[in-house]
Amino acid sequence: MAKNLVIVESPAKAKTIEKFLGSEYQVESSYGHIADLPSREIGVDVANGFKPKYEVSADKKALVTKLKGLAKNADMVWLASDEDREGEAISWHLSEELNLKPEKTKRIVFHEITKTAIQKAIDNPRGIDYNLVNAQQARRVLDRLVGYELSPVLWKKVKGGLSAGRVQSVSVRLIVEREREIQEFKPEASYSITAEFTNEAGKTFKAKLPKNFATKKEAEDF
Repeated sequence: MAKNLVIVESPAKAKTIEKFLGSEYQVESSYGHIADLPSREIGVDVANGFKPKYEVSADKKALVTKLKGLAKNADMVWLASDEDREGEAISWHLSEELNLKPEKTKRIVFHEITKTAIQKAIDNPRGIDYNLVNAQQARRVLDRLVGYELSPVLWKKVKGGLSAGRVQSVSVRLIVEREREIQEFKPEASYSITAEFTNEAGKTFKAKLPKNFATKKEAEDF
């Protein structure tokens, strides 16, 4: 049994990387994501902070059982999925589903399949980047909230099999830009003058000056 278990996304990379690392390392593939939102329900608890409900895909249960057994017997587990939102989420799901202990888990990334690049990654591990994980979750939740509700409309009105959910990037950007505007907004006080008049017939009406004043004193002295 190898002392080190390395988990990559692609099975095509596994054998090559294993040759570079040697007999102390066993390299396995997660074949992409191992967990996702359920296919037959919305899977997002809107009333509870939009908490997503993840489940292991039916076709990945046997693989997860295998990886869990290998991880349990390894001295160290190296999560080597891609360095992007999806890759980081894959490492996070592996950590969760395999019940990996932080002291026995390291996250590594490399951008080319060479012995030098892989050894450099092994020498410079890091933890899971939860900013990237949360970014992926935000995209996935938005995808589900929009797509789950609107896709059936497309199937009826346009064509079956179409998805209305691929709006994550635009939606997230709009939300982020609006939130930044709110955070950067600096309130400024202003004062206006409104006068109330009563004519000879006893009818009351109001009139407001078309300009505002920066300070209360300016308004009072006008």
